[in-house]
Amino acid sequence: MRHGFRRLIILAAALILAGCGRQAQTSAPAASSAASATKSTDAKTAASSDRFVITPQFDGGERFSEGMAAVRIGATFGYIDKEGKVVIMPQFDFAGAFSEGLASVGVGNKIGYIDKQGSFVVAPSFEIANLLPFSEGLAAVRVGEFLTGKWGYIDKQGKIVIRAQYEGAGPFSDGLAAVSFDGKWGFIDKQGMMVIKAQYSSVRSFSEGLAAVRIGDYYSGKDGYIDRAGKIVIEPRFDAAFLFADGLADVRIGDKYGYIDKEGKLVIPAQFDFADTFAAGLAAIRAGDETTGKYGYIDKAGNYLWKPSK
Repeated sequence: MRHGFRRLIILAAALILAGCGRQAQTSAPAASSAASATKSTDAKTAASSDRFVITPQFDGGERFSEGMAAVRIGATFGYIDKEGKVVIMPQFDFAGAFSEGLASVGVGNKIGYIDKQGSFVVAPSFEIANLLPFSEGLAAVRVGEFLTGKWGYIDKQGKIVIRAQYEGAGPFSDGLAAVSFDGKWGFIDKQGMMVIKAQYSSVRSFSEGLAAVRIGDYYSGKDGYIDRAGKIVIEPRFDAAFLFADGLADVRIGDKYGYIDKEGKLVIPAQFDFADTFAAGLAAIRAGDETTGKYGYIDKAGNYLWKPSK
């Protein structure tokens, strides 16, 4: 869902598991004979089977990334391909998504990174929730205790290339990564040089050349956008602001969500109770609260492709 972070999201990044469910309802007319009943049942079963690309058979499953998905069989995790074939045998106590050819996996209470053959390329030496997926060749990891340790960055050989010195750290995007000092966030480059001073109460990753930052207090401040030089290009006036994708970013004004363009113009009015980032020209939106609300999809003009069902 969201591809940004706030003050404490780093602490749980390696454990985030996302999913969604849909409930389908089917009905069939009553059959007038045993033969027609059998035919109706067989047709219904066949139709249901046709919907499955991979038949239900696993005790747990995660999203596909780079052609593979983590699945749980019994108490351990492995990976399947898009045909449902197990390509890395279940053997891990935790398994994350693949990113840049590597995935974080856990053995006991330690996590490392494996390649697509299931071999460790970075030995499991990090505590649970002490690392992020690789992005642009580097991964943020925390060295030390859960509360007192510091964050730095490793390369794909597991070598620390940016010293562990930050209170918090995010993934690299557009060549920059967010890091925090003394409760404030700024951005570093891949050499570990601070290129945008740590001065914001919260930030999100760069996307399409812009990053959302919060000016003022974390709770009462407003979000705007900066460019890679640290210049404010969209004035802070939003209660929350998220990533750009397909030229648009979802923002919250009061308790409603809408979308702005890169000039900061509200091109889709703030009218949704929730709105997600665009992907492939579509964005998920919700009408109603998180518990009972319904979801639908809009295009970049704000037109419904699927309206939230009542």
